Amino acid sequence: MPNALVVADDLTGANDTGHGFAARGYEVVVRLDSGLDVSSVDVLVVNTDSRYASAAEARQRVRDAVAGTDAAVVYKKVDSTLRGNLGPEIEAAMAAMNADAAAVAPAFPSNGRTTVCGYHLVDGALVTDTDAGTDPDAPVTDPRLPDYLREQGASGVTHIGVGRVARSDPDLRGALDTGRVVTLDAVVDDHLEAVATAVADAPRRVLHVGCGGLAEHVRVPGPANATRPARRDDLTGTALGVAGSVSPRTLGQLDALPDECVIPFDASRAVTDPEGASTVAADACLSRLSDAPTAVLASATTRTDVDAVLDTAANAGVDERDARERVTAALGEATRRIWEVRAPDGLFCTGGAVATGVLAALDAAGIELRGESVAMGVPVGAVRGGRADGTPLVTKAGAFGDDDTIRAALRVLRRVPKQETPE
Repeated sequence: MPNALVVADDLTGANDTGHGFAARGYEVVVRLDSGLDVSSVDVLVVNTDSRYASAAEARQRVRDAVAGTDAAVVYKKVDSTLRGNLGPEIEAAMAAMNADAAAVAPAFPSNGRTTVCGYHLVDGALVTDTDAGTDPDAPVTDPRLPDYLREQGASGVTHIGVGRVARSDPDLRGALDTGRVVTLDAVVDDHLEAVATAVADAPRRVLHVGCGGLAEHVRVPGPANATRPARRDDLTGTALGVAGSVSPRTLGQLDALPDECVIPFDASRAVTDPEGASTVAADACLSRLSDAPTAVLASATTRTDVDAVLDTAANAGVDERDARERVTAALGEATRRIWEVRAPDGLFCTGGAVATGVLAALDAAGIELRGESVAMGVPVGAVRGGRADGTPLVTKAGAFGDDDTIRAALRVLRRVPKQETPE
């Protein structure tokens, strides 16, 4: 049994949280298929894909993922912008592991996510005033973290302010000794280290709750001695990118790429003719990769593209969520077609649902993280199992990174060697 279990609600979050352990030398595997052998890993990450599930379904998936574990550390990964079923999933994880308390610190200061006086901020703005507040499937309705958890059904919620966290107040551990669901402020990384230390020193069984930020500080028993092959000296590989996020941050990153590198995906056609859209996209990518090292298949490059898809869906009587799922499935099918003809040396995906769909289309069983990253929250790993077994992989949440992040990811992938699957 791994020494630590991480339960995430989407795939890009699973990877960037797992990276917080892998970067410290632990062997970390994100399991996509329950049949994958993970008996020798230090940290097991499970993606329940429950961010946009119903509250009841999210509870059940988390309960199933945690039930029966005897891992010394259990970490419930939540979205750094608070989207999803935070309350139900925390309650389910606590019940499944028989936890006495949960320490909830979803801040990621080095990535612009902070919690101050209970209010959760993204780049200094209230989370409700960002894209998370208008998310079509799970909008964040209250910027104050303890109040939002209560709204979502968490019980016994208390809050510890930044003053006590910053001083590493002895009462910080005391709060975990007596509280149930304890939310904590964090403005800098040192605050998250203080939280992790308090949890480690607490005499009771405490569930860690956070994103990639807190994961960098959580104590895991046992040595960290994973070994990974070094990068190539030269940019000798090829890399395929699949961009399904329509976050303004991702659209800016696509705009920063050379025009000829970006292959537009006809997402409007994918709503009504997914097979046709996949075939055309795969052929275009293969043509590009026949004489160029990189290609990025993009479902949208402007907000106008997004509006066109929604108009097509409305005219076809397809609801918005179903339309997004059709586009995601078609992107996965296009990737599978590319792999059947000419497998690239590396794969980049942005958007949690898209990364999940692409890897499912390639029959991947898991992801082994290398402990290195392209940028904050953008980890490097390798596919385990399936058509792309051993292929270097970079995943990115839609809202992460700066304008150069996709370009940088493609450069990294061209230097990372294929990783042989352990016997």
